[in-house]
Amino acid sequence: MITDLWFFTAFLMGLAGSVHCVGMCGGVATALTYAIPKGAAPLPFHLMYNLGRLFSYTLAGALVGLMGMGARGVLPMPVTVLGTLSGLFLVMLAAYLGQWWNGLSYLERLGQHAWRFVSPFAKRFIPFTHPVYALPYGVIWGWLPCGLVYSALTWSVTMDNPLNSSLVMLAFGLGTLPSLITAGLGSTWLKQTMQHSFIRQSFALLMLCFGLWTLYMHLA
Repeated sequence: MITDLWFFTAFLMGLAGSVHCVGMCGGVATALTYAIPKGAAPLPFHLMYNLGRLFSYTLAGALVGLMGMGARGVLPMPVTVLGTLSGLFLVMLAAYLGQWWNGLSYLERLGQHAWRFVSPFAKRFIPFTHPVYALPYGVIWGWLPCGLVYSALTWSVTMDNPLNSSLVMLAFGLGTLPSLITAGLGSTWLKQTMQHSFIRQSFALLMLCFGLWTLYMHLA
């Protein structure tokens, strides 16, 4: 079973990645406001959107967990190989968050090719007539190419079964909730705080330490 430490660490990864989420996905969350009927309370729509987004993250975690199980039967020293790959992605994530090196942006560009075929389906649900329409909208946007999500998925593949991989991605998604919901509701304070250089660099260093620790644990 997944331990509380793994769950909390995944949550912390999502929280740390909020410095990226606010910049990349915050605009999507803010745009939801214009798809909400006039006079309607915005919070239920944003909650349903994020619930759909978390569903996609959890499903993606289960899928890579299945892939990890298959890889264990093929790769030599699979735990070491997958763990090392996970650690490298976390180090790249740290460099991405700290804006030291934008290598993960190349992966996002590769994903954009597939995203062109997926994103038009989201337009079928707007403008929203009911909060439930924001749920499938969020499910689709949960597959938006994102280096942060790719890093979390690479880490989740090291879990011992698909259920734990999906729980890791759920915890990661929960960590991104505070920033995206408040950004969607128009909070400029949180956005400015998360984009502050000190906060960004602190979170980047935290991810760097975690990535190096992961590499040490699998290579020592």
